[in-house]
Amino acid sequence: MTPDSFSDGGRWFDTTAAVKHGLQLVAEGADLVDVGGESTRPGATRVDEAEELRRVVPVVRGLASEGVVVSVDTMRATVAAQALEAGAALVNDVSGGLADPAMIPAVADSGAPFVVMHWRGFLEGGNVKGVYADVVADVVDELRARVDAVLAGGVAPDRVVVDPGLGFSKEADQDLTLLAHLDRLHTLGHPLLVAASRKRFLGRVLAGPQGAPPPARERDAATAAVSALAAQAGAWAVRVHEVRATADAVRVARAVEGAREDKDTPGAGASGPARAAADPPGAGSTPEARPQSATPRAEGAR
Repeated sequence: MTPDSFSDGGRWFDTTAAVKHGLQLVAEGADLVDVGGESTRPGATRVDEAEELRRVVPVVRGLASEGVVVSVDTMRATVAAQALEAGAALVNDVSGGLADPAMIPAVADSGAPFVVMHWRGFLEGGNVKGVYADVVADVVDELRARVDAVLAGGVAPDRVVVDPGLGFSKEADQDLTLLAHLDRLHTLGHPLLVAASRKRFLGRVLAGPQGAPPPARERDAATAAVSALAAQAGAWAVRVHEVRATADAVRVARAVEGAREDKDTPGAGASGPARAAADPPGAGSTPEARPQSATPRAEGAR
């Protein structure tokens, strides 16, 4: 729902088109549709609260009325609260509650699951503060501190999801290092969301040493590869723009893992289709979302 996102800005800017696209994503295998009205790409200028509400709330309401499980991607507590009232089931805040001091109390009061991303500040001036002594250790430590603050603010432990923030204040080699060590993020003790879709580091990988990165919309096969790797590493969900290829890739990864487990278990039979590895945080009051499928953005703002 943004005109200036790095990948497909403007394609789903109209409410009717956005709802139709969200329904199509579900038909292709998505379990959650993430709706956001503010681009978080490097250099993006923030929109005001009234405009973000105008973009987001009608789309959330339209999708929720069709039975879609919706997450709202926002750094504003007011937007989160109104989206939850409109039917959203989860709050996805790229700042982890740092951008708006009212966010954590609002989420705690609602009881909604909360995605806490590793974040070092707004990217209006570019890829800021991307210096790390050890990117994996530093991201884990900084995420742990943020999760502690979220828990201290009243959000229940079983409602927290963590996201390493690929592409946010990180260079391509740092993103790849984090992907290679997702097991370290599991030490935080919370479900893991991986959002790599079409991001700059994939363009750098595909370009090679001398080539030019392909356009964002030509990185979906690379995204599917990352999604399969993330699933194999135990991610709770992946967030993508193009669902079908990723959903298929993740199902294959789950099936291979199932076959490995069967081989290692005496007397086990042949494995069936990949099943949900876990319900979403706080599944007792939240519609089911299966991590073997993709978790897309409705508007692809990153």
